[in-house]
Amino acid sequence: MSYVLGIDGGGSKTVCILMNDFCQVLGRGEAGPSNYQSIGIEVTLQSIQSAIHNAIEAAIITNTVNIDAICLGLAGIGRAADIEVVKGLVKELQNNKSLPITWALQPANIVICNDALIALVGGIGQSVGIVVAAGTGSIIFGRNHQGNTKRVGGWGYILGDEGSAYKIAIAGMNAALKSYDGREMSTSLLEDFKQHLDLESIEDLIEVVYRREWGVKQIAALAPIVDFAAASGDIVANIIIDDAVKELVKATSTVIDAIFSADSALEVVTTGSVWRGRCNIHERFAASLVKKFPKVKVIFPRYEPAYGAGLLALQTTQI
Repeated sequence: MSYVLGIDGGGSKTVCILMNDFCQVLGRGEAGPSNYQSIGIEVTLQSIQSAIHNAIEAAIITNTVNIDAICLGLAGIGRAADIEVVKGLVKELQNNKSLPITWALQPANIVICNDALIALVGGIGQSVGIVVAAGTGSIIFGRNHQGNTKRVGGWGYILGDEGSAYKIAIAGMNAALKSYDGREMSTSLLEDFKQHLDLESIEDLIEVVYRREWGVKQIAALAPIVDFAAASGDIVANIIIDDAVKELVKATSTVIDAIFSADSALEVVTTGSVWRGRCNIHERFAASLVKKFPKVKVIFPRYEPAYGAGLLALQTTQI
């Protein structure tokens, strides 16, 4: 029996799945974060080792597991220098005697890629299509039948992330403050932010955002306030959501134009917290995109990204 490991490493957690050559998941393990850009290579290595150990332990396999291939889909991996760093990490894994693994890896059986690719493969179940990730940040990534890829976005909260929870939350707070100033139309967002953050006045947003030194994740967590207001019929909140949809449709259209034909029958998988809102943002996005590209089908993920990593690893054993 051949076994492969699929690893999804992000800024908050690491997921590892142990898969056999029938695409069956035998074990799944989780551990801490593994974005080495932010936490360092040593902590990343520890998280990946723990996730692998937990996956094998969950599989309840009595014999030593023989690993023929591995795929690591990690956040922050994009440059050639990043690939070399992770190759060194894989060597460290193979030298770790505490893992109940016999490694049978060849260079061709080691796949190192960014987390967008494994989200695409896991979400659709194959490596052709487009993933539109809209969570704290946003990125759109596509791959065609020829293996050509195209990425749009992923530039971070200062330079990009249009359509993300962060940008929706920022737009919502801007609208509330402009309403308070009298510069823009009135909106329920003013009272919504006050109630949610327990503020005496909307002016206290200054203290919350600046003096508490809130980061991207804390601000992005306020996006559901805008979503709820939009679902309740607030005009301003709906304009914000519509603007987010327009940006995500534009980015997705750019990927389609770059590596697919306009009449291609392809699937677009949506991942991330933004799509789980109450204001039908998923339906708005799908309707707008399908209007431009009638043969496109917009779906929610079929499998998790770690499963996509497992499929990519398995493909290397079948070449």
